[in-house]
Amino acid sequence: MKFRCERDVLVDGLSTATRAVSSRGGALPVLSGLRVHLEGDQLRLTGSDLDLTITVDLTVAGDTDGEVVIPAKLAVDIVKALEPGAVLFETEGDEAKISGGRSEFSVNLIPAEEFPQLTAPSAESATIDAAEFADGLRQVVSAASNDDSRPILTGVLLAPEGTGLRLVSTDSYRLAVRDLPGATLLREGQTVLVPSRALNEVVRALGTAEKLSVVLDEREASFRVDGVRLTTRLIDGAFPNYRGLIPQSQPNRLVIGRGPLIDAVRRVKLMAREATPVRLTMREGSVELVAITQDIGQAHEELDAHYSGAELTVAFNPEFLLTGLEVTPGDEVSLETVDSLKPALLRSTESADFLYLLMPVRVS
Repeated sequence: MKFRCERDVLVDGLSTATRAVSSRGGALPVLSGLRVHLEGDQLRLTGSDLDLTITVDLTVAGDTDGEVVIPAKLAVDIVKALEPGAVLFETEGDEAKISGGRSEFSVNLIPAEEFPQLTAPSAESATIDAAEFADGLRQVVSAASNDDSRPILTGVLLAPEGTGLRLVSTDSYRLAVRDLPGATLLREGQTVLVPSRALNEVVRALGTAEKLSVVLDEREASFRVDGVRLTTRLIDGAFPNYRGLIPQSQPNRLVIGRGPLIDAVRRVKLMAREATPVRLTMREGSVELVAITQDIGQAHEELDAHYSGAELTVAFNPEFLLTGLEVTPGDEVSLETVDSLKPALLRSTESADFLYLLMPVRVS
């Protein structure tokens, strides 16, 4: 195998494919490597941990076709360290030579025949607006769980809703729901549960793309944008009945500027150490934020706000509250509550397409 490619183009391709490479190695050390396949001027880089696979197609100056597997992290580090300009990649026997400028590296290869044969989903593809889908993913992925012992909660549910698509995630402490009207991706009654890790990578790959091609079958989902394709195994199991978690009526409603509230939460949570919650006392005309950590200190801040309902103090995990505020669109938000123990609803006053449900923290 032999080809030339501009350093920055090759770095981007290697870095993207490497994000799917297994960090554990385990029973398949070959998964610590990237498969490099050259045919003519078309170079395909593939990284996989069997759950997530990322392939990147690049156009290069090809000389000799071939296929090898190279240690992923080392390849990225080497190419990134070279001077700007053309990079020459060629293989001889069990070695790959990578050179650029006056630098040259020799790297031992991993036997290519050990790399798993991976196939893309075969179902029909659908095309959706990339920017809208990325925006929706950013709003819901952060509410998915990171606890692998509860795999169902580590995914994002994709389900049809009306004439569009609904994205849902929960870690049992909060719930994020985003509707994408007009985005037709699923047939009626079909739902899929996609790992949030894979969807994070989809967001990174989308960049400024306008359209995203999606293929969903019974076991896998594939997302393709420009020369990058991400394929992930779907999570098997029943997603919680999230609709039953959303209160139908909230007698107390706080309406406040989103930016000022974000800034105030950031300041007050400086004193929220060791899982200390931030308390919000809501009354007519204002909301007071308080964080008290024993033996360290306390913080108080008051903001002007519109409030209707009985005076109420409710406490939240400050990180969860802040995350919800950051992903809620618009300049103004509403926080709707029943009492200090039931779920609170955070949403924009300007759009009904997104809601963030947050469980309060019980305080004495």
